[in-house]
Amino acid sequence: MIKKAYELICNRRVEQIDEDIYNVVGMHGTYTVVRGADGSITCSCPGFLAKKRCSHSLAVMMLIQPKLLMRIKREIEREEGRKTKR
Repeated sequence: MIKKAYELICNRRVEQIDEDIYNVVGMHGTYTVVRGADGSITCSCPGFLAKKRCSHSLAVMMLIQPKLLMRIKREIEREEGRKTKR
């Protein structure tokens, strides 16, 4: 889920449409992700409704928290480097 969220950002599939509202174009549709006044994140996709987490909401969390995004980017690059060495 983390890599998928990172790819949504890299492919510019996350669009901020208001201060705390984002459209995220996923593989199966476009979903609305909202950051509440308390900082909570919700998504309109079926996965979030069932599990309370999804790649769309994680992508928005990563955009809101640049340090988190950079840590994930480094980890993905590290993992990709390990795969190419095999």
